[in-house]
Amino acid sequence: MSDPIRTELNDGVLTVTLARAEKKNAITQAMYAALAEATERAQTDAAVRVLVFKAEGDSFSAGNDIADFIAIGTSGGGQMLDAPVFRFLKSLAELDKPAVAAVRGRAVGIGVTLLLHCDLVVVAEDALLSTPFVNLALAPEAASSMLLPMVMGHQRAFEMFALGEPIDGKTAFAWGLANRCVPAAEVDAVADGLVAKLAARAPNSIRKTKRLMRDAEQIWALMQREGEAFGSQLSSPEAMEAFMAFSQKRAPDFSKAG
Repeated sequence: MSDPIRTELNDGVLTVTLARAEKKNAITQAMYAALAEATERAQTDAAVRVLVFKAEGDSFSAGNDIADFIAIGTSGGGQMLDAPVFRFLKSLAELDKPAVAAVRGRAVGIGVTLLLHCDLVVVAEDALLSTPFVNLALAPEAASSMLLPMVMGHQRAFEMFALGEPIDGKTAFAWGLANRCVPAAEVDAVADGLVAKLAARAPNSIRKTKRLMRDAEQIWALMQREGEAFGSQLSSPEAMEAFMAFSQKRAPDFSKAG
């Protein structure tokens, strides 16, 4: 079985590839551990100037692996802050080197909120991006409850969270979630061009610029508060109904929730 997370360092660029195409690059806790390790390496390794997120197959990421969620939820949900996903989120909050994402196909949940921690995002015109946390009776994560409204405004962000309906790449670009929107076949080439420009810039100047633009402590503190809300929802009857409905390919019934 191939490694679902592949990393490659070349000319100062650490490329992290989601390589679980047969599962639409749904992310397991083991994959989060590998993502955390790669992001921590990007932060501490002097040879790394730029971190790049890419994906194999027809989806950037289907989001969190539902089976992992069900396992955590049925065990009480209290493990969330100790789970590998939070090691990854902390590494994103603390990263002061530039990060770039190349997005094709579907990006769901963490597949979208990850982009809020990237400094340059190239998205395919026909990509579909969604944050269906409420559809799964969960709560936002990755500091997205603050960062998404900052990017696109409260009303648009609330619609993405509360309705969970996808927006295409052109809309994502228009709403400020991406720097470039191009045909799917051009995504990697355009991203690679931007990465090369970043890698050629003065590295310490870029790091200081990014640190001035982001409050890492505030972002990490919010991630932890979101994690508490997420964890409490994960073990709730609402979430169990949502997960059951998802596995049964039906709409969830929240009529008795309150």
